[in-house]
Amino acid sequence: MARFINLVFVLSLSLSFCLLPETASAQLKQNYYAKTCPNVESIVRSAVTTKFRQTFVTVPATIRLFFHDCFVQGCDASVIIQSTGSNKAEKDHPDNLSLAGDGFDTVIKAKQAVDAVPGCKNKVSCADILAMATRDVIALSGGPSYAVELGRLDGLSSTAASVNGKLPQPTFNLNQLNSLFAANGLSQTDMIALSGAHTVGFSHCSKFSNRIYSFSGKNPVDPTLNRTYATQLQQMCPKNVDPRIAINMDPNTPRQFDNVYFKNLQQGMGLFTSDQVLFTDGRSKPLVNAWATSSQAFNNAFVAAITKLGRVGVKTGKNGNIRTRCDAFN
Repeated sequence: MARFINLVFVLSLSLSFCLLPETASAQLKQNYYAKTCPNVESIVRSAVTTKFRQTFVTVPATIRLFFHDCFVQGCDASVIIQSTGSNKAEKDHPDNLSLAGDGFDTVIKAKQAVDAVPGCKNKVSCADILAMATRDVIALSGGPSYAVELGRLDGLSSTAASVNGKLPQPTFNLNQLNSLFAANGLSQTDMIALSGAHTVGFSHCSKFSNRIYSFSGKNPVDPTLNRTYATQLQQMCPKNVDPRIAINMDPNTPRQFDNVYFKNLQQGMGLFTSDQVLFTDGRSKPLVNAWATSSQAFNNAFVAAITKLGRVGVKTGKNGNIRTRCDAFN
């Protein structure tokens, strides 16, 4: 009898492990708000478009906000929470201080627009609004549009301490990148595709200055960096540059969501070590070459990857709620 009970326990345990990865995505579905707020996607898109017309920074800021949110405690809008006297929130961790204010503002404005519609007030989560806004800024900048899975709740906690070790660093090699993405259920292919979002990104000089001034004793300039590009970077980022100065990650088509990021890597023009390694490492190089050749192949891979990203650590049931304000707990 004891053996039978043990067997049942082991079977039920293994079954629960089989189900675990699917539980989050199983809760998500397209048209989740069809009955509660049927026009939510057009309301969000309109608010995002207004913000986009005010500043292009809306695009990279919103995409990066979504990524930084999902990689820390899942896609639950916890990165938007403001710190209080008793709690230092995620957004005030050093790795998040460079998140542009326009990303936060995009979500807050879209939330206000949704809540202004009779019947929609307090029905749509900030986490879902961020997921929709991310899709919209990608499309507005020339990237692919795609159906967004919805049904996330907003997280109930946000601490700076929870960010430690959860976000990729600009100095990462391929093993470190793969390990961090795998911890979130994402493959090397997903990682390379999501890195392609750097086609519309920008960076502060301090994030890559080691590559142009102090790479190693033998080579002050990273030898994998295109020489002409390195000189341009030194001109834009002199040694004592204002720390607020930011430069485009794609020097060729910085306002276009396209596959030029991968063409740049082929030329030694990846801004971060973690960008250029995708081309210098033989394991990832074939995909860089493939996507540099075919924008359609990149777009398809990106949509698949960002959809998977949107399923990470989703909160449902008692583990979340719908915030009345995106930047504060209820």
